[in-house]
Amino acid sequence: MATRLLGLVSTVALVRLLAPEDFGLIALATSFTLVIEAMALIDVEDAVTRARAPSRAVYDTAFTLGLLRGLAVGGMIAALAIPAARFFAEPRLTPVIFALGLGFLIDGLTNVGIVDFRRDFAFHREVQLWLAPRLLSILLTLSCAVLWRSYWALVVGILSQRALRVAFSYRMHPFRPRLGLAAWRGLLGYSLWVSAINVASLLRDRVDNILLGRLLGTAPVGIFAIGTEIAALPTTELVEPACRAAFSGFSAARHTGVDTGQTWLAIIAGMTLLTFPAGIGLALIAGPLVQLAFGARWLAAVPLVQLLGIAGCLTVFGTIGSVLLRVHGKMRLVLAIILAGAAFRVSLLLVLIPRFGLLGAGFAVACGLVFDHLLYLAITLRGFAIPPAALLGRLWRSILATAAMTAVLLWCGFTGPAGASPTLAVLSGVAIGAAVYIATLLALWTLVGRPDGAERHALVALRRLLSLKDSI
Repeated sequence: MATRLLGLVSTVALVRLLAPEDFGLIALATSFTLVIEAMALIDVEDAVTRARAPSRAVYDTAFTLGLLRGLAVGGMIAALAIPAARFFAEPRLTPVIFALGLGFLIDGLTNVGIVDFRRDFAFHREVQLWLAPRLLSILLTLSCAVLWRSYWALVVGILSQRALRVAFSYRMHPFRPRLGLAAWRGLLGYSLWVSAINVASLLRDRVDNILLGRLLGTAPVGIFAIGTEIAALPTTELVEPACRAAFSGFSAARHTGVDTGQTWLAIIAGMTLLTFPAGIGLALIAGPLVQLAFGARWLAAVPLVQLLGIAGCLTVFGTIGSVLLRVHGKMRLVLAIILAGAAFRVSLLLVLIPRFGLLGAGFAVACGLVFDHLLYLAITLRGFAIPPAALLGRLWRSILATAAMTAVLLWCGFTGPAGASPTLAVLSGVAIGAAVYIATLLALWTLVGRPDGAERHALVALRRLLSLKDSI
């Protein structure tokens, strides 16, 4: 959350300094390079995290495979930079893609010892590892943007963050990797499945930018990138960090016989306390929020935020469910779900973008999100014998509280176009929405006898955070 908050602040500042075309150009370049990276990806980090007691040879092999991957990806990107620029009819892409390819070479040098932070549940160390490079790279990016007023400031930010993270990985962990491939057989079996899943996921998630760039040009891609980034905030700030912790937790539970279904239910219940109101609330105040944060020229992103914010409420089911399936080795099933979702999304994009432009792309992606995560939910419930009634029993209070918040905000008129005072609209919308949601949630929880569940766990965590000693 800290690194993403810094990124959001950086984006708010950068959109005042750079044009939508600049963001669109970088979005196209990063989409292209990430697809190339995914095709050559050998993701061994999860395999090392999942192992019971990895040896020195396992760590050295993981480092060597990562380095080889960086060299391969950098070479492929360099070879395809000119053809990619011709495909998008955008000659400025060539040097940008070359520069981004260098970033993957840098990534290959990362100290594999930092995997221990996840294995040992030392997530405070991960915070430090991500936060310091992110902060320094943002300062450098903003400085370059002020001086240059060019998309090259964004490129500098991307490369500097990668280089700084590599440097911090050696500063923060004493392990010093050596070249070696002695344990490649044990790592590649699981890692190749992870790699295939990552390729499919990346293609599914980046195809919208690629098709928009091909059909509409770079400016719509920039607006779409900003809109989707705002709409994805509940997922990137809340769900994705929980997934990193959940992978370690599910892995530990797998070796100790803990009831995985109940663990999944507890995580889902806790996360939806935040993601339901965050996603719906974000959609309801999208107009004044976009105008306040980015300015009037970005208002075309408002419908995207509204569509994707609502659809994004379901991402917690698919994202946590995917982690659970991967920990239990159900890789073929995860890949099949992703491929089905990708085919569904691409079909909608090809039909809707030529007819409705940006709005069509937003609707296609929103429908794709709903399809993906409902499919994950159905398979998780069935595969781990979790009764749907048990899930509903954990979620009904947060659903009703979110509905009450929505009704009040609609009655107050926060879904209309941004008014004369977007600052007041955002602040009052957040305050009213939060007050209504929390009051309704606690009232419902009290009415049913304050059972043990997500509400109690949230209050305990809050009291610990505030160093309060009173019992609940």
